[in-house]
Amino acid sequence: MYPRLLALVFLCFALSARAAETYTLGMIAKSQGNQFFEAARAGANDAAREFGAKHGITIKIDWRTPNEEDAQKQADFVEQLVLNGVDGIILSCSDANKLTDAIDRAVGQGIPVVTFSGDAPASQRMVSIGIDDFKCGERTFEELARLLGGQGVVAAIDGNPNAVNLQQRAAGFRAAAKRHPGIKLLDIYYHKETPLDAVAKIEQVMQANPDITGWGFLGGWPLFTDRALKWPPGTIKCVSVDALPPQLPYVRSGHVQLLLSQDVYGYGYNAVARLIEKLHFKKSPAGPIEDTELTAITTENVDAFAKNWEKWLPE
Repeated sequence: MYPRLLALVFLCFALSARAAETYTLGMIAKSQGNQFFEAARAGANDAAREFGAKHGITIKIDWRTPNEEDAQKQADFVEQLVLNGVDGIILSCSDANKLTDAIDRAVGQGIPVVTFSGDAPASQRMVSIGIDDFKCGERTFEELARLLGGQGVVAAIDGNPNAVNLQQRAAGFRAAAKRHPGIKLLDIYYHKETPLDAVAKIEQVMQANPDITGWGFLGGWPLFTDRALKWPPGTIKCVSVDALPPQLPYVRSGHVQLLLSQDVYGYGYNAVARLIEKLHFKKSPAGPIEDTELTAITTENVDAFAKNWEKWLPE
């Protein structure tokens, strides 16, 4: 009798241990089909496979992302994931105000949350992974000022005005502009985060201000479509954040002099790493912010950099 009982107890323990070694991580990006977030998704999937094999565990990525930017849908996805019993959540916030409560409720249920490229700083998220957006905005202007020799008229494009990361980029761009009295900053122009809206806004501003000599793109939206920039290459200097595949031809053509690339693949990879460290090894991040570096892409390294996308966006 006792051997059978011991065997049953051992079996229950083994099944419980096996269940505990499977982790499901929800991942919510801003929009479907955006190569930025597809690369982050590829990074998360690769990390899940690599860490799973290394540590003898199973890691599943549950991808939940709205077709277009919609912070309320993101909040609904967070709630669904909590109800489904996920172990952790990776989230790129479209609007921190609409997501903070949902994040805090998840954390209250014992589910750690990692944000990337779109933080909710007032929430109880475990760590935010991304660039220093204020410094990104500053660098965008400084690089543009260098290309213009400290003289000219510039404008900038920004996206969702409710996104904390984009607010910080705009603030950094304006702060740097104050250090260059020879350059007039017309304004930072907002638009819906779609290529067509961005291109339409640029054309509208150019028609009203034909004296513009430089553009700063605080996100790469206008460069996600073909023939977005109507002026002859080099006549207007351009610096853009991000270096997604559709943006690279603009460097090759000379329409854009510099792209500032985020580690988009690394966002997903490192988010999974931080959650597994917390869930499986009970190790907390070193701090609430994990800054990553920008990589400058010019005509000199654009072809070498393009090879990364063969890994980041597998067929």
